[in-house]
Amino acid sequence: MAASLGWMLDAFDVMLYAMVLARMMAEMGMSKATGGLMSSLTLLAAAAGGIVFGVLADRHGRTWALRASVLIYSMFTAACGLAGTVPMLAVFRICLGLGMGGEWASGAALVSETWPAEHRGKALGFVQSFWAVGYAAAALVSGLVLPWGGWRAVFFIGVLPALLVFWVQKRVDEPVLWRAQMATAKDAPRFKIRSVIRGRLLGTTAAVTLMNGFTLFAWWGFNTWIPGYLSLAGSQGGMGLSTGLTSAVVFVMQFGMWLGYLTFGYFSDTLGRRRTYLVYLLTAAVLIVVYANVRRPLLLFALGPLVAFFGTGYFTGFGALTAELYPTRIRATLQGFTYNIGRVGSAVAPLAIGTLAQDKGFGTAFLLAAASFIAAAVCWIWIPETRGRTLT
Repeated sequence: MAASLGWMLDAFDVMLYAMVLARMMAEMGMSKATGGLMSSLTLLAAAAGGIVFGVLADRHGRTWALRASVLIYSMFTAACGLAGTVPMLAVFRICLGLGMGGEWASGAALVSETWPAEHRGKALGFVQSFWAVGYAAAALVSGLVLPWGGWRAVFFIGVLPALLVFWVQKRVDEPVLWRAQMATAKDAPRFKIRSVIRGRLLGTTAAVTLMNGFTLFAWWGFNTWIPGYLSLAGSQGGMGLSTGLTSAVVFVMQFGMWLGYLTFGYFSDTLGRRRTYLVYLLTAAVLIVVYANVRRPLLLFALGPLVAFFGTGYFTGFGALTAELYPTRIRATLQGFTYNIGRVGSAVAPLAIGTLAQDKGFGTAFLLAAASFIAAAVCWIWIPETRGRTLT
């Protein structure tokens, strides 16, 4: 629950920006490219935060890193509501990203080391499903607060997740596996990452990092601009939906996202990591192409949950896959590395999609996200099946 709530509130805070982006662009005079750049800066900072907090989680504990990351992203989400200029907003988004990246690395290690091999995918699926809850909460809060309080009030609500820190500190213990590792660490020879990442595992690590980079590129490129695509006027290439209807469409999509996360865990524990990944990624690529060419709101309501189901569910598998590849002493470090180095490449996605949408329209821009899903599927040629491995 600690990892689930941390991930849910992470989604809530970071996706508030996507929900108010169209309003902010109008009030602050930002172009689509600048609006995308703000998200790209957040993702770059998240990559740095994930790597740093992965190392800290291995050295100081999973729950320690979890508390620190939640506190950081909560404080700077609220700070975004105080931004008076675009450069000031950029600074706050960068600081928010540091905490956002750290939460995943610490939470994934915490859960991976607590659950047995036969249920690890399901447990991480449960955690990952809370991203959809947080995204839905962001859509709901923005739909209620934005019309009367403006986008600044929406960001101020983002400070509430900081309250989770006190509960985690009081109620959540470090995993037994990590504590046992730390008890023997003083007597063990110094452990070097390169002693593990070599030979065949070096190629596997590169393939996992690339696969994650492509999936993150597709997800952030598509989801950052879905609210903008729905709410911007037809003359700007959007659907021209009202604030309430835009929030409703995004809210409904989260049901599909939630189910996608949960079912991926069950399927990957039963059918294997590779087979489940391939089905989700390739289906997502097809559905995005269809979604980008739909012009009727009713069809958007119907297709949205399906796109979200296949276009996000695969994230459940990443924590289990990387946990099963690496030993305890460097598990969080390399989970953070493979996830967040991939995020560096994906950081250009909001900017790339926004720029392409401005020049060629959203239909063409979203094709780039579909192509990225296909590239992620190709990476599985070099990634081994890890289902059922016992953590060491």
